[in-house]
Amino acid sequence: MFISAAYSFLEHLRVVKNASEHTIRNYSIDLNAFKSYLEKHLLKNQDPDTLPEKICYQTSYQDRYTYNDAILILQDITKYHIRGFLAHLNSNHSNKRTIVRRLSSLRTFFKYALSKNLISTNPTEDLETPKVEKKIPSPLTYDQVKQLIEQPDITTLLGFRDRTIMELFYSSGMRVSELVALNRQDIDAENLLIRLKGKGKKERIVPITKNALEWILAYLQHAERNLNIEGHFAEVDEEAVFLNKLGTRISLRSVDRNFRKYLRSSGLASTITPHTIRHTIATHWLENGMDLKTIQILLGHSSLSTTTIYTQVSTSLKKKVYDESHPRA
Repeated sequence: MFISAAYSFLEHLRVVKNASEHTIRNYSIDLNAFKSYLEKHLLKNQDPDTLPEKICYQTSYQDRYTYNDAILILQDITKYHIRGFLAHLNSNHSNKRTIVRRLSSLRTFFKYALSKNLISTNPTEDLETPKVEKKIPSPLTYDQVKQLIEQPDITTLLGFRDRTIMELFYSSGMRVSELVALNRQDIDAENLLIRLKGKGKKERIVPITKNALEWILAYLQHAERNLNIEGHFAEVDEEAVFLNKLGTRISLRSVDRNFRKYLRSSGLASTITPHTIRHTIATHWLENGMDLKTIQILLGHSSLSTTTIYTQVSTSLKKKVYDESHPRA
């Protein structure tokens, strides 16, 4: 049955594949979108009260949904249902990247179902993946990076934290998820190295600048870190590097929210995100002579093809500078 197979798949991701909570949640969202489509378009006369509830990525809740699992039969799903689902997403003007991700999730799910003999054929086998135009990221200039980094008020602990986060972003090119997961023991101050936990819980060691290290150490040793004062509480999580105002580990959402605040005060484009800093440092590395293979390793890209986009960025920047500075007749 579809629901129980979905739970089994999510549990497989968690236990066997050691996938992150974020990854499992995304698969859950995609499977729910497909389930909702099937309910709406294939079960038009079904009593809504008997339909399965949403697939929860917390698999411990599985037993709550087994009573009505028979409504959606896994073996009855064909490639025509999936094509209809993709057409439905397209007609609703869903983002192309979202459509590609939905299909990718279904491919992985049905491949798993086939391996477990839950189905006899994989309905996603002959489906073409929609082409998505790769957008070249727009990096910041050195002056823009400086303008953004200097926004936090470093006279406060939280402002000092945010300045440290920005310095570390630009020093290492790490992902936001890697930053919030950073622990004290991941920092090798003597050798200017930090250990990051990347996608798929893969670990890698990356260098940081002496300047970034000094900010980190100063933040960890900040006099207000262990005080309950106006604006924040004392440290509760002794392992985490970056804390929120409650003294516990900072979240992805908090980093994004704070970043938007500093972005507004800096007057820079609203389309800039923390990930823009990652694009920026990679472009600056390339422009200063670092080879692509090294950039790939530092950024934690599994494929060099992902990293080659920065060659396009660098070329675009140089052409822009040339066009803006070349004397015209």
